[in-house]
Amino acid sequence: MASSEAIPQPAWRVIDASLNRIGEGLRFLEDLARLVLNDSVLTQQLKNMRHELLRSDWLLQQQLLESRNAADDVGINIEAVGEEKQRELQILAVANARRVQESLRTIEELAKLPEAATKLDSERFKQARFNLYSIEQELLSRLLRHDKTKRLCGLYAIIDTQALQGRSHIEAATQAIRGGARVVQLRDKLLSKKELLPIAKELRKLCVEHTVLFIMNDYLDLALASDADGLHLGQDDLPIKVARKLLPMGKILGCSTKTVDQAVAAQSEGADYIAVGSIYPTSSKETAKVVGLDRLRKIRQQITLPLVAIGGINKDNVREVVTAGADSVAIISAILQAEDIEAAARQIANKLESQQ
Repeated sequence: MASSEAIPQPAWRVIDASLNRIGEGLRFLEDLARLVLNDSVLTQQLKNMRHELLRSDWLLQQQLLESRNAADDVGINIEAVGEEKQRELQILAVANARRVQESLRTIEELAKLPEAATKLDSERFKQARFNLYSIEQELLSRLLRHDKTKRLCGLYAIIDTQALQGRSHIEAATQAIRGGARVVQLRDKLLSKKELLPIAKELRKLCVEHTVLFIMNDYLDLALASDADGLHLGQDDLPIKVARKLLPMGKILGCSTKTVDQAVAAQSEGADYIAVGSIYPTSSKETAKVVGLDRLRKIRQQITLPLVAIGGINKDNVREVVTAGADSVAIISAILQAEDIEAAARQIANKLESQQ
């Protein structure tokens, strides 16, 4: 934009107010992305947009300041009937995104005035508005999943049908939760989906009652049908990008990885947490490739998402796994093969809590 004496003074006042709202709203969204979500990509996008839209020369800044009259602004104390008073982060994010979008549209329209057409780039503000629609969607999606990803810590109990050897999924999960499990995943390679769905629904109900996350392994359709908190996928399952589009915005998505490249790719494609393994040899999956603690450390250096370590972890080595960078440990055999599942889970959960 460039300075212009041809634009009427009242129009300058509208432009000044709109630019102020744009800067304030984008700064708030940027802070959410940076300080709440720790998302470098969203933070950079919002920062770039803010700097680009507010960039101007001194003559323009002077014109805007001269047109300002905040003391006589009649809109300061005017509120709409039924105006939203809730103050949840998600609501604040949407409110600020809408404020910026409306202000962008205001300047876009003013730029169509004959006397302003050569001074204001209408297309630039239009493009920013459409870009913000996409950024808002991603930001809200991440915020909706933020509380769940924060709970990805401590003991992550995998209820595996084969490891249960005929015992009840619900009873095993109940004991694991009593022992301190914060996440329960249903994993099955034996039953039909028709047989598995009622089990998934019961596990989901149990987890809700105890404020524990319920994750469905492999099956997107069962995750949706059971209203699971999330879905976990392997490298040979549905691609992360595809699953992210099909899952509701509030559902978290995990991905199993063995290499740094796989972990980085999963993070960039929309995963909410990364599983790394097998850390040690494991009887739960004899063909699993052991990656060791060093690989876990290297992935930790490259990944900002929560890390779930898996494979051969038990009460004797769990502390060194957390020290290497894991936020949570996923365990099958050390719990399900124990005579007392609750006691086995409590031993591991207590060691994890002592390191937090």
